[in-house]
Amino acid sequence: MREIIFDTETTGFGAEEHRVLELGCLELINRLPTGKTFHTYLNPEREIDAGAIKVHGITLDKVANAPRFADIVDDWLAFIGDDPLVAHNAEFDMAFMHMEMRRLNRAPLGNPVVDTLVLARQKLPGQRHSLDALCRFYGVDNTARTYHGALLDAQLLADVYVELTGGLQASFGLQSEGTRPDMQASRMASSDQLGDPLGDPGLVIAATPDEREAHQAFLTKAVAGAIWNK
Repeated sequence: MREIIFDTETTGFGAEEHRVLELGCLELINRLPTGKTFHTYLNPEREIDAGAIKVHGITLDKVANAPRFADIVDDWLAFIGDDPLVAHNAEFDMAFMHMEMRRLNRAPLGNPVVDTLVLARQKLPGQRHSLDALCRFYGVDNTARTYHGALLDAQLLADVYVELTGGLQASFGLQSEGTRPDMQASRMASSDQLGDPLGDPGLVIAATPDEREAHQAFLTKAVAGAIWNK
């Protein structure tokens, strides 16, 4: 399964009047980063609010020669494809991306969206749910995050997202294309029983007949006097 973790930095806090000035995305396959990323700064064609600069540290002189959103939109759309977009407080980021598309008279994004803020509130009630707080909770190293940055935040969010959705053991490709039919997982419990807001139950992998026969042959030879061989 392919998913795109993404984050934006903006000139301010209202999508109607403000613009995206940094866009960072990275690709996950079966919830593991592939190393493929999309990252760009953007000339927002307007001033940047002082409050926003305090958050991300990006001043207008730093992006004066950067491309405009119109210059990169086709490359960005090709990168994300039709795959799910994963963002923290996705409502904010998606509002800006929809507005950027609308300004160009382009069709609205139709990708499924996963909001890790919603997942965190469901899975960790009573905890703080900022990205920094989730990094601390899951032991994700965020010491490089002195300012918000779209690609850095997407990289941190990728690690947090894996933890929120079951950890690395749920991402070893057991459900990827080409999996042997006899290795398909049987469902052990409902999402309610497991307390998993994503409905991702545990997995049991059954041994094949050949594997069971080989195991029995090993036991018979290696521990011939064992009770289970009598």
